[in-house]
Parts: sequence; structure tokens; C-alpha cells
Amino acid sequence: MSRLKVIGRRAAVLTVVVAQLAFIVRGYFTDHKPFAFQMFPESSTWRADVVRVTSDGRRVPIEQPWAGYRWDELAPDRGLPRPSVRHHADAGLDNQLAFLRSALDWVADNTPRDRETRYLEARVTSWHNADRPRIRVFRSHVREVAW
Repeated sequence: MSRLKVIGRRAAVLTVVVAQLAFIVRGYFTDHKPFAFQMFPESSTWRADVVRVTSDGRRVPIEQPWAGYRWDELAPDRGLPRPSVRHHADAGLDNQLAFLRSALDWVADNTPRDRETRYLEARVTSWHNADRPRIRVFRSHVREVAW
């Protein structure tokens, strides 16, 4: 009976250690690194020019209110209210840009009075630590405008 207890305890300890290591390794391969603490975080920064692309092809900056909506009210957190201002990516660049991509889709899904926006687009300039700037373009999904 005591041999069975020893094997059970070792299996339990091994399971916990393997699970913790899996959380840590997974944390380094996801955008939102919840279990991947870094003592010295990135010093990365980012800024984005976000526009609404309308059905007729116009590119309207999100700083202009539309259909009763304001970007800063729709995306009030994580540096998103004023994306055109350069911000520190306080939890890492991948994490911050994942929030921005999610915000583009969320705004596209949750603005039912807006009958002209086809999709939202963000032209992002990011500086990872001391590297040269990198420019990327993110788009929300394309909205079906059937009015």
C-alpha cells in the first residue's frame, strides 16, 4: 500500500511540474503572455492610423465621429482611444497589437447604425525595442452592408 502512495505522489508532482512548464512554454508563443513573466519587459512602442473604409472607397479617419459613434468610446482601454499617438507597448508589442486587431473586429461587429463602413483598417508603425520601425496593415473582417 505504501508503494502505491509513493507512486501516486510522484505522479501528482510530475503532473503539476509538467503543467507549469507547459504554461510557461505556451506563454512565449501566444500574443497575450499570461504565464510568461519577463523580469525585463520590452521597450517597444507603436502608433496606428486607423480609418474606416466605406462602401464607395473613401478612407475616413476614426477621429471623426460617425453614425453617432466615437472610436475613443468604443475602444477605451490599452492605449486604443488615441491610436495615432505613439504609445509604449507595456505588456509587449504582440500583446498590444492583438488588442488592436480585436478592437477593429469588435467595432466592426458592434456599430449597427453605421451603414457605410465596409471594414476598418489600421496602418501600424511599431518599434520593437531598438529595432528599425516596422509597418504593418491590419483589417477588420469585411462587413456585409446590405442597406
